Amino acid sequence: MSTFRLDLVSRYLRPHRRTLFLGAICLVAVNILSVTIPMEVRNIVDELRDDFTVKEVFNQALWIVLLASFMGITRLLSRQLVFGVGRQVEVNLRQRIFDHMLCQEPGWVQETGSGEVISRATSDVENIRRLLGFTILSLTNTLLAYAFTIPAMLSIDPFLTVTSVALYPLMLGIVGLFGGRMVRQRKRQQQALSTLSELIQEDLSGISAIKIYGQESYERKAFSVFNNNYRDAAINLARTASTLFPLLQGISSISLLLLIAIGSGQLEKGTLTIGGLVALILYVERLVFPTALLGFTLNTFQVGQVSLERVEELFEKKPTIRNPLEPVDLKKPVYGKLEAKRLTVSYEKSNKNMLQDISFIIQPGELVAIVGPVGCGKTTLARAIGRMIEVPKGQLYLDDIDIVDMRLEDLRENISLVPQEGYLFTSSIAENIKYGDPSASMEQVEESASQANLIDDIRSFPDGFNTLVGERGITLSGGQRQRTALGRALLVSSPIIVLDDALASVDNKTASAILSSIRHQSNRTVLMISHQLSAAAACDRIIVLDKGHLVQQGKHSELVNVQGTYKKLWEREQAQENLNQAVVND
Repeated sequence: MSTFRLDLVSRYLRPHRRTLFLGAICLVAVNILSVTIPMEVRNIVDELRDDFTVKEVFNQALWIVLLASFMGITRLLSRQLVFGVGRQVEVNLRQRIFDHMLCQEPGWVQETGSGEVISRATSDVENIRRLLGFTILSLTNTLLAYAFTIPAMLSIDPFLTVTSVALYPLMLGIVGLFGGRMVRQRKRQQQALSTLSELIQEDLSGISAIKIYGQESYERKAFSVFNNNYRDAAINLARTASTLFPLLQGISSISLLLLIAIGSGQLEKGTLTIGGLVALILYVERLVFPTALLGFTLNTFQVGQVSLERVEELFEKKPTIRNPLEPVDLKKPVYGKLEAKRLTVSYEKSNKNMLQDISFIIQPGELVAIVGPVGCGKTTLARAIGRMIEVPKGQLYLDDIDIVDMRLEDLRENISLVPQEGYLFTSSIAENIKYGDPSASMEQVEESASQANLIDDIRSFPDGFNTLVGERGITLSGGQRQRTALGRALLVSSPIIVLDDALASVDNKTASAILSSIRHQSNRTVLMISHQLSAAAACDRIIVLDKGHLVQQGKHSELVNVQGTYKKLWEREQAQENLNQAVVND
């Protein structure tokens, strides 16, 4: 059983204490009226006379109607106030989770799991809303109902009071038994629905693969299994609910029968008035609903407590990459000079250095290629420059300013990192290119697309820039997706562009044309991390990495004539190209 965290509940409710106070006043008023009305009915019944006029009856009935109407309005107001607090907490909490997610480094999502984050931002937040809305209202209302009703019943007839509520503990036990089962069944139903939704989403994303391999029948059977699981879970929940409520109704009816049976004897003895018996019946019926609801309330309370702790665990994970306490203002304009001083980088929870003692200087406007074997640290260097991973202080500088001392916003505003798998949103090509600057004009969009060598492809589409790229850009080829992501980076006019294998899906000729376009139309510092040595050969300088170390740097004409890692990579690429050409000629 989860430990009650009063501190967490108080923290969430503190901003809404005024609204909760008004809701509590309304609940007290409702319960006072709930006790008053049966007493008024008792008085009216006991005062009935043969000579009662229609006007007197009408006035008495009108008085009861007015009290009942005022009680109904007050009850509605109390529910709106308390439930409104729960809804507001839900909105604020979901916003906090989203903001917290945006503050994290990319690796946090992979470590935590996107499904886990979504689960805590949806179902767990929903459980917290019920805890702070429905549960508080129900527990408070039940407490007040018993606190006001039992003394009123005892004042009428103590013996009948004890007799009429004697079966309520049994009712509460049955609710607790069935309530726990219903909570578990509801979880299974939600899990079955979640599994079904995941299958639908996965099949929609992979519809091409399903068609190519003719697996429609397999996917149909898989869906049928998950769909039937959901049906069975829903039926089990409905069966339990349809068993519980008649049981509660039966126990309530037995309590009323006992009250009427024993109360009739009290009437004959003259120790109880007819009005008193009517009032007791009204009081017993009044306690049935909060008693039956109490079991569900306690289960909801426990589920909400667990969800509260799960969400708090999410907030306890603080981002490792944050703005410095006293950030240094970046000088304007930014020229684009990059310098590494014995840069050593390792990933969290790894004892291995992905980069070891890397030192270089890249001058403003220089086009530099970063090459090396797979796993040599090229991508790690790209992520370090954009501070997507933590960088030790005093090892990486932008315009002679340590990037660790800079605001993340300033750093990333001036460094555009284009990864190999550039993510595209489910919108038009134009909107994807404008993502970094939504206010950009179409002329700027067209210019960026032209620099990315994408303009001819776009013009061949029937809808041009308004072409929808689909989920994750599925309607575009790999090269078109990469060039769209490149166009997005070119649009924001950052003085430094880092291409992390961002041209891997285009041929060497197109890659060279794109680099030439960037060089001639802007004076940006460009770092091209690539396996395409033919394109790298046209760069001003080449930095060669191997096993996390900088092993060579210089021009292509220099490196290709000395024994080393670069020459081996170059000869391997040339041999592969010759082999491919021979295959084409055959």
